Amino acid sequence: MATIAVPTPLPSPAADAESLRNAMQGWGTDEKALVEILGRRTAAQRAEIRRAYASIYKESLLTRLDSELSSHFQKAMILLTTDPAERDAKLVRAALEKKRGDDKDAWVLIEASCASTPDHLIAVRRVYRSLFGCSLEEDVAASSAFQQPLRMLLVSLVRSYRCAEEAVDVDVARLEAATLAEAIWRKKQPHGSEVLRIVSTRSKSQLRATFHCYKEEHGSDIEQDINNCSSQFARMLKIAVWCLTSPEKHFTEVVRYSILGLGTDEDALTRAIVSRADIDMKNIKEEYKVRFKTTVTKDVVSDCSGYYLDILLALVGSED
Repeated sequence: MATIAVPTPLPSPAADAESLRNAMQGWGTDEKALVEILGRRTAAQRAEIRRAYASIYKESLLTRLDSELSSHFQKAMILLTTDPAERDAKLVRAALEKKRGDDKDAWVLIEASCASTPDHLIAVRRVYRSLFGCSLEEDVAASSAFQQPLRMLLVSLVRSYRCAEEAVDVDVARLEAATLAEAIWRKKQPHGSEVLRIVSTRSKSQLRATFHCYKEEHGSDIEQDINNCSSQFARMLKIAVWCLTSPEKHFTEVVRYSILGLGTDEDALTRAIVSRADIDMKNIKEEYKVRFKTTVTKDVVSDCSGYYLDILLALVGSED
C-alpha cells in the first residue's frame, strides 16, 4: 500500500502550480512549501501539476526545480516530480553508463524490470528509446559492465512482457518447481536456460505459485537455495525473485544498506523511498520493523537532515 498523505480538500492542479511558482519566486525558495505540495500528491496528481505548470508559466517544472534546489534534496525532488517511467529509464541509463557492473547497478535494472507492472516496463522501454535513440534491451546486451551469465539474465528481464492476469496453472507450477529445484538445489546451476525462461516469462501470480510448490516439495524457500549458489548471478537472481513476488523484501534491504556504515548512500535511499511511496511503502515499513526491530523513520532520521529529511519523511508516512 502507498503512504502518500493526500490532503482533503485537494487543491486543483492549477492552484498547486501557482503555489509552487510562488514558492520559487523572489530571492529565496520556500522549500517547506515544495515538500508540502509535491510530497503529498500521488504520481497521477504530480503529472497533472506538471502539465498545469507548463501550460500556465511556459516552462518546465522540472527545469525550475533543478535551478532552484541543490544537493540530495534537489535529486529527491527531481526524481519525485519526474514521470515514473521516465524516472526509471534515466536511472537505468545512469546505471549502465557507470560501467562498473556491481550489484548496486544491477539492482536498478532489476527493480525497473520486475518490481512494477508489465505495462510500466513497456513504458520504460518506450521512454528509453525516445530519450536515448536506442533500445534498452540492446544497451543491456551490449554492456561490457555485466559479465555472462548475469548479462543474459538482465537482458531477459528488461525485454520481458508478463501476463498481468491472476490466473494460475497449478500443474505448470508443480512442473516448473521441479525444474527449478533440479537446476538450483541439485545441480547448483541457477544460470540454466530453464531457470531464465521461467523467471523472465511467467506472470507474478504464476511465479508465486511455483515458488510455493518449490517449498512444499523441497522444504526450503527458493531464495534460500539460491543463496547457497555463491556468485553475483545468484545474488541478482534472488533480487529478481524478490522484486517479482515480494518487492518489500528487496527494498527493505536497499533502505537498510543505504543507511548502514560510515556514510549514507543517498542515491539508493532516495530511489527506494521515492519509487515505492506510491506503491508499497507501507509493506516495506512493516517488513523493516520485523527484520531489523526498528523503523524506517527512526533510521532515516538518524542519518539524514534538512529538507532532504523532510521530503523522505513525507513519503515514508507515519509509523504505527
